[in-house]
Amino acid sequence: MKRTVSFGKLALAVVCAMAFTAQPASARMRVHDMAESPAYKQKAPGMVGRGLLNGITFFVDTIVDTITDTRSGPPVIGTLAGFGRGIGCSALRLGSGAVDIVTFWVPGFNGFPVSDSYYNCLDVSMSTPAATSYQAPAESPVMLESAPSYATPTETAPDTSSTPLEPGQRKYSK
Repeated sequence: MKRTVSFGKLALAVVCAMAFTAQPASARMRVHDMAESPAYKQKAPGMVGRGLLNGITFFVDTIVDTITDTRSGPPVIGTLAGFGRGIGCSALRLGSGAVDIVTFWVPGFNGFPVSDSYYNCLDVSMSTPAATSYQAPAESPVMLESAPSYATPTETAPDTSSTPLEPGQRKYSK
């Protein structure tokens, strides 16, 4: 007995598939950029996505680094060095993924980003622009006034053993 699917059921299935796979505007961002976002509604799903991605694909670092170093160096040394670096990067990627999944809910904490490139797991500057946008806090006048002043010794300190020091006078100049 041959089963036939009506055109109406097929059209309904296509419409449902399109409705359930439609992406909101935040899903169009890269998952690494979402995880580094200061906005919590983008950061939390981004960290879960980045954590799952790193947890599922951690083993790729070992393969890529072994092949890359074998091609670029002496066959045995390059293979061993690439394998070692790949194991290290795989462990780093798996640990980063675990931290992202466990701490996605913590506001203000964006995890430990690992490069989204498998050629160099430590090169985060190319993969996440938010990681390079850190700005040091502005110095306040209170901090500057209360900071202790340390005298630096000069190359030739004046001989002050015979003359007493005035109040506030230092043996060494700044």
